[in-house]
Amino acid sequence: MMMIEIYRMLARYNAWANTRVYDAAAQLADADYRADHGAFFGSLHRTLNHLIVADRAWMKRFTGVGDPPLALDAVPYDDFASLRAARVAEDARICDWLDGMDDTGLSATFTYRSVVNPMDVTQPFAPALSHFFNHQTHHRGQAHTILTRITGDAPSLDLVYFQRQTGIGLA
Repeated sequence: MMMIEIYRMLARYNAWANTRVYDAAAQLADADYRADHGAFFGSLHRTLNHLIVADRAWMKRFTGVGDPPLALDAVPYDDFASLRAARVAEDARICDWLDGMDDTGLSATFTYRSVVNPMDVTQPFAPALSHFFNHQTHHRGQAHTILTRITGDAPSLDLVYFQRQTGIGLA
């Protein structure tokens, strides 16, 4: 399997896992969804907003398209429906972008400006893309913990379940 195929699989896994998290979040009372549950960004609402903000920051860095966030704790969507629609669109954008890339692009370096510590950073593309997906998994794990805390049960987000369900990555 070529490296780009692994990143394409991760993009599709990301969309699948996000759908599962959002489906579970849609069942919550608004008070539970917005309550501070001790996660890094406090509530499930703020955690899901952080993921969209961070994804857009990285996609701006990778593609040059979009507006960079002013803060990583920004809350661009106050209502769940708008946030969910934005998540679906962003996941499609990530998948489409990777579908248009090949292994050659993974070996390049790129330069971007950090949001937290405004300075230019130059790094290889493939490790940054690995971080992009790992970051999503990290905070989605926090979302999963919040869902488990509220409901006592949360959907499985294991990559192997995605692979078994879709067949992607099993060949």
